[in-house]
Parts: sequence; C-alpha cells; structure tokens
Amino acid sequence: MPDGPAPVLEAVLDVRDLKTVFKTRSGEVHAVNDVSFDVRPGELLGVVGESGSGKSVTMMSLIGLLPSPPADIRGGQVLLDGLDLLQADADTLRRVRGGRIGFIFQDPMTSLNPVFNVGYQIMEPLRTHMGMTKAQARLRAAELLELVGIPDANRRLKDYPHQFSGGMRQRVMIAIALACDPQVLIADEPTTALDVTIQAQILELVKELREKLGMAIIWITHDLGVIAGIADRVMVMYGGQVVEQAPTRELFNNPQHPYTRALLQTIPSVRGERPEKLNVIEGQPPILGAAPTACPFRARCGYRFDRCDTENPSRISAGNGHDAACFYDFDAGGPRNAG
Repeated sequence: MPDGPAPVLEAVLDVRDLKTVFKTRSGEVHAVNDVSFDVRPGELLGVVGESGSGKSVTMMSLIGLLPSPPADIRGGQVLLDGLDLLQADADTLRRVRGGRIGFIFQDPMTSLNPVFNVGYQIMEPLRTHMGMTKAQARLRAAELLELVGIPDANRRLKDYPHQFSGGMRQRVMIAIALACDPQVLIADEPTTALDVTIQAQILELVKELREKLGMAIIWITHDLGVIAGIADRVMVMYGGQVVEQAPTRELFNNPQHPYTRALLQTIPSVRGERPEKLNVIEGQPPILGAAPTACPFRARCGYRFDRCDTENPSRISAGNGHDAACFYDFDAGGPRNAG
C-alpha cells in the first residue's frame, strides 16, 4: 500500500450561494438562503433537518425540477464538473436529469407511472439518454433489476407497479435512477414510507451499490439514525440555510450548533432506563417571508443572546472539516468574539 493519506478528490458537484424564492398570493417565501456545499465522487453526504427546513427544495433547485413560477432561483451557482446548471438551457438540463444526475423520490407509488410496466419505465431513460435500441435497453433493464436485488428480472419487467411491494417499488426507483450511470445520485427520503425491515434492506443495497459503482450520493432525511450508519459527511439545514456541516463522527461527537444538539437529543436511546418522555424541540420553524437578517433558530434556542437578534451568523470553521453558523462558542462556554 502507498504511504500517506489518500488524495482528496475534487468535487463532482459544487453548490455556491444558492437562493430560491417562491412567489405566493400572500407574498414571497425565501425557501433557500445562500446554501453552499459540495460532494465528491464516491462520497455520501447526508442532509438532515425538520420538515420545511429546505432540504428537498434545495436539491430540486439544482436540476430545475421546481415549476417557475412560482419558484424563482435568485442567485448562486450549481457546478457539475464545471458546468453551471443554473445557466444551462432546457435541453441541457433534460440531458443532465436522469443522465448525469439520478433522483430517487420519497414515495415510489406516486413516482412510478401506474399505466406502464416497470420495464418500459426503466428502458425510457436508457433510450433517451444512452441512445440504446429497444433490445439493448431491455437487456440493460433486466441487469438493473438484478443489480437492485429483484429476482426473475426478465419476467418482472412485464409487471406493473401495483404488482410490487413497497420495498420492491423502491428498488425499481433505484434501478431507474441508476440506469444511465449517474455521477451524482440524489435520494429524497427514499425509505420514509417503508417499514423498518425493508428500510434496512434498502440502506444495505445503497451501501453495496455505492461501493460497486463509485457515484456520489446525497441522502436527504430527517432520521439521524439512518445518517449515522451510511454517511461520510452530514449537512444540517434549518430555516432554508446550512447551519452546520461536518464529517459524520465529528458531528455526532462534537455538535457545534444548538439546533444540531437539539436534534441529537431527540433520538431515543435503547440503553439504560426508559426515559419518562422523549425530548422535543420546543417552538416552531421560522416563517420565511423574507431573507433572514437574524439567526433563524433564535426563538427556539437556549443559548440566545442579543447579537442573535440583529445578525445572521455565517458558518465559522471549528476544525476537522467542521463548520457551524452560530455566535455561541461551545468550547469556550460563551459567546464568540464579534467579527
């Protein structure tokens, strides 16, 4: 084996200062506010946060999946190997979606078309993006079903979504997302609707596919337990912005944002005596009627002080690839110095 650490690969996807606003009858909703992150080949980035924190909207903004209007991307860059997707025309985005970037949605029953058999739905991106003949696409579709663990693949290509269980439908969705060998796979809470046993099978499948295919994966979830078992790095979102980002072990051992700490405290423990009640985060997520000019978590934060009401903190490095957007210094046990 060669000496020294493995080389750090350049990001395959680099998102910088992304802003997304929705125009509604009652005014604007600032759903994504200056979000920046990257993901490298072979890396799994976990994205966590409560419902409404901006996780799904951020990822759908990247590849033009939001209807415009009402969605309006106000700024930023989304660089896929140097190509800025926010400046790309509709034809380029269509080639990227399902080609270079695969997307797995949360509910496979509503994502799969009930009037077409699964073979047709897997073959469609192969013929559209890869230029395969019908025979070539059918052969590859059967290979993909086998890859995701569906037995008797050739026969099952003829079956319709209602003939599959929930876990098998999700495997079909994964097969469709993988059809064109994407560089990046975005999975939007793909196991939320599944029971625990099937969820564990899907997670194990994703681990195997990642090792075999070497793609970058962005895994969106509200379940920190899932992230602990599969992610290399975790990005925590709140109020439409990134409040903390760190390698997984570092984040769990040394959280540097009050929201991350509160999330970790809500995880039920299976050790020791049973607690009287589960921990909850008191209060409600912010109403995003304007771009934030103060800390979005301040109303629910036990570490709040005056500066939090007048400034929105930028992410500050905590070392070890770790940064957090908070004015409170947990290591020092008090507010950070201004500036």
